[in-house]
Amino acid sequence: MNYAWDFGALAPYTGLLWKGLWITIVFTVTTALAGLAIGLVAGVLRTNAPRWINVPVIAYIEIFRCTPLLVQLVWMYYALPVLIQVEMSPGMACFLTLSLYGGAFYAEIFRGGIEAVDRGQWEAGKALGMRRGRIFRRLILPQAVRVMIPSFINQTVLQLKNTSLVSTVAVGDLLYQGSVITAAIYRPLETYTVVAVVYFVVLFPLTLAAQRLEARMGAHR
Repeated sequence: MNYAWDFGALAPYTGLLWKGLWITIVFTVTTALAGLAIGLVAGVLRTNAPRWINVPVIAYIEIFRCTPLLVQLVWMYYALPVLIQVEMSPGMACFLTLSLYGGAFYAEIFRGGIEAVDRGQWEAGKALGMRRGRIFRRLILPQAVRVMIPSFINQTVLQLKNTSLVSTVAVGDLLYQGSVITAAIYRPLETYTVVAVVYFVVLFPLTLAAQRLEARMGAHR
């Protein structure tokens, strides 16, 4: 079958693609920042909290890591409002889900980074008369972050990919705008090819940056 490609048909809809890309980037940045904050708290609690706090934190991490993100999105949008009797917009449901999902993975990155720091650093801080909180802020966390940076970037790349699922609850991200354009011009091959290329152009530099940082960190270690 000879298919006549016509990317020119997408020209009138360029604005929609830019709008979708902007929403995708906003969701990625905001949910990654929120996930980092959640992950930092959960990761620190995983390494230092007593058992009665640690168990619920582990439960949160494992629930969000071991269930599909799409299921979480659908549940957060359709089921949670019924349980709490509060109406929730698609954008808010997606923001909460992506933030909590990312936070579970960031928490494990924080935990691994913190545990990778030699225990002797804690003893050295205590010998200098530093309190536990100050030791963590001044000695442990800065060293742990150096180890964690490549993993942070990799997780953020995954976070950007995961935003494509928000289209399932009618949030106007890049993929959703692609489906709108396809419905208007009946050109799915051209539309989704352009959408894939846009994702690649955004994601590939981040992937290269993660690889280079990982190589530099490995050489440093």
